[in-house]
Amino acid sequence: PAPAGDSALGHEERAAALLEELLSQAMADHPAVRVRRATVEGPAHKVLVDRSAAADLVIVGARRRVGHFGLQLGRTAHVLLHHAQCPVAVVPQQV
Repeated sequence: PAPAGDSALGHEERAAALLEELLSQAMADHPAVRVRRATVEGPAHKVLVDRSAAADLVIVGARRRVGHFGLQLGRTAHVLLHHAQCPVAVVPQQV
C-alpha cells in the first residue's frame, strides 16, 4: 500500500516507470513492433476490453499450476477471450 500522502500523479509516474522497465527488453528485441503504452486506473478486465476496440492484439498471461492440467486463466484473460474486440493471445507464464 502507498503512503496516505501519495498523489495520483505519483501513482501514475510509478506505473509508467514500471511499464517501461517491463517492456524495454521486448521492445529492444522486436523494434519493428509498434507498442503504445498507457497506464489507466480501473479494473483490468474492463479497461482492457474497452481498449481492445482500438487494438490489433491484446496479450495476457496465464499461469501454469503444478498438479493442474493446462493453463489457469484468471478473470482478466477469461473476460478478454469472451469480450475483446480484437484477437487475444494468451501467453503461459514461464516457470
